[in-house]
Amino acid sequence: MPHSPANLPLALYSAAQVRELDARLIAAGTPGFELMNRAAHALWRALRRRWPDAGALTVLAGRGNNGGDGYLLAALAQRAGWRVQVLAAADPQQLQGDAALARNAAQEAGIKLQRWNETATLDGVVVDALLGTGLTGAVREPYAAAIEAINASGLPVMAVDIPSGLSADTGQVLGTAVRARLTVTLIGLKLGLFTGVAADWVGELVFDDLQADAELVAAQGFSALRLAGANIRPLSPRPRNVHKGQLGHVLVVGGDRSFAGAALLSAQSALRAGAGLVSLATRAEHLPAAQARVPEVMGAAVASANQLLALGANADVWVVGPGLAQAAWGRSLLSAAAVSVAPQVWDADALNLLAEGVVKMPAGGVITPHPGEAARLLGIATAEVQADRPAAALALARRYQTICVLKGAGTLVADASGRLMLCDHGHPAMAGAGLGDVLAGLIGALLGQGLPAFDAASLGVWLHARAGERLAEQGCGLAAGDLCAAIRQLLQEQSACLN
Repeated sequence: MPHSPANLPLALYSAAQVRELDARLIAAGTPGFELMNRAAHALWRALRRRWPDAGALTVLAGRGNNGGDGYLLAALAQRAGWRVQVLAAADPQQLQGDAALARNAAQEAGIKLQRWNETATLDGVVVDALLGTGLTGAVREPYAAAIEAINASGLPVMAVDIPSGLSADTGQVLGTAVRARLTVTLIGLKLGLFTGVAADWVGELVFDDLQADAELVAAQGFSALRLAGANIRPLSPRPRNVHKGQLGHVLVVGGDRSFAGAALLSAQSALRAGAGLVSLATRAEHLPAAQARVPEVMGAAVASANQLLALGANADVWVVGPGLAQAAWGRSLLSAAAVSVAPQVWDADALNLLAEGVVKMPAGGVITPHPGEAARLLGIATAEVQADRPAAALALARRYQTICVLKGAGTLVADASGRLMLCDHGHPAMAGAGLGDVLAGLIGALLGQGLPAFDAASLGVWLHARAGERLAEQGCGLAAGDLCAAIRQLLQEQSACLN
């Protein structure tokens, strides 16, 4: 995820919502040119903090207000004695409104404006003030060539509001995009900065609200919220006379031949996340190893749907799919899960079988697809899911009337009513087998301890990502089972067992 400070706001906006907020601020009495000046000063502060001794600046400016911010920034740098050049990708004389006023300010500061061309030499820190948040289609010329020149320069790059070419709504690269080392985003955080491939293009993220009126901002609708300790529902502290029967009995179903570890990881995760009882329904041949590794988990050999239904009658929550596979054994067990009335978490091959239409998942549970599984569930290509992850998560929640956890960079939690939470935590060290199994068991344990499905999914996603970050400090080679102890510690920090 973008390297960003912990004090960022929680609300995430679409490009249209930020434009609406900008218009409201202007209507309330803050002139647009004043906001543009505030933006330029915010950019200048961030630039000097990151590269205090650079002394040289190249601004590539477009035709809109994003370009206007760049012109005013250039004027500030010029007055500070920096060596400044402005390369205009659009004719500066055709600018209108506040952008034209900004162009005039740059000229009054003594900056000679030049048209950008492919022979231009970039110097110092490069400022991307080309396109901003209004882009909806593929980048066109001359902007595409200018973006490629920025990326090929090897110079430090600061993006104004969002790297040009990156969708503010989805995080998709629209043909080509600027790779920034620093992005200074303004007025409101854009959803597209936090999901999809955005992390590899945004660099360090700095936010400035441009002194926007807090009441106006609070009244503006948003698209999603970032998951944080402040907006995640914790588990309630336990009474001193609590017993295991009050903390949820989680039944993990899975572990076909060659896949025993997946179901065992889910069971171990549920146990470490505080479930009072954990049962593992799996192949008979896997039980000796499972009991030896985690003796606290109650193992049961199941070979049919009827056996599983009898076992599941005593469970409060089912976690179905880790290592289930798609052969006759897994299909039989999934048919039993489909008729259970207990809250359920479906993962892995349970989702692949669900996509086939073999069964229908009971409403009100949680599904935890990765992008490939999400694509199969929606009947589209994986690339389409990744092109608009928020839309895919919401579509899955509505189609299956469930809570959807769409895993990946910027994991999303969605419900059928349109609520959307985004996790901007996690680490590349978490790219490995079994971590999804741990997440499924964790969410199951939180459900069993009384959290509603949306809250259990949100807390589980956040704990899982934060545990991965904490363990990644030791480097790569993170094994899924390593997360269980770290999750337990984080859960105590976030939801203390006792008051």
